[in-house]
Amino acid sequence: MTVDVVDYDPGWPARFTDERKRLQRALGDAATRIEHVGSTSVPGLAAKPIIDILVGTHGLAKLDGRDAEMICAGFQIRGENGIAGRRYYRRHAPDGTRLVHVHAYLESSEDFRRHLAFRDYLRAHPVEALALGRHKLAVASSAASREAYQAGKSDQVADIERNALAWSPGKPDMTSS
Repeated sequence: MTVDVVDYDPGWPARFTDERKRLQRALGDAATRIEHVGSTSVPGLAAKPIIDILVGTHGLAKLDGRDAEMICAGFQIRGENGIAGRRYYRRHAPDGTRLVHVHAYLESSEDFRRHLAFRDYLRAHPVEALALGRHKLAVASSAASREAYQAGKSDQVADIERNALAWSPGKPDMTSS
């Protein structure tokens, strides 16, 4: 299976807005924040055309109590899916194409902060975002699997994440777009 990485699509923010509305209806007050994160949230950054969404909550049990509503909204419930303290959901198109990944954490968690720091850092550093996009396109063109793609970009992503976390203390939150 090859990985599809494409140039930035200016329609991604509108797709996020639609998904945020879907999530707000499904999660109600269990969600305290809903943010567009990941590569599709950074203008100009090449990405897999899957909208990544970060949900903040004050209680994971409140989220778990909304599973039926999430299923009705078209999401698959994946539990922690390998990351303790996370709730992971995904939504596919009728043809099986992945459309949305939702990562939910306690809003006070380091993982929640890490996702926002990564997004905000790349938004504030477009040269680094462009370099990451070029790297992702190159890795995707030669990767034979999703795992190989992840491995091929992991060092650069880890470096950016370290820089983002060092940069982010005291920075005001940027609003979603």
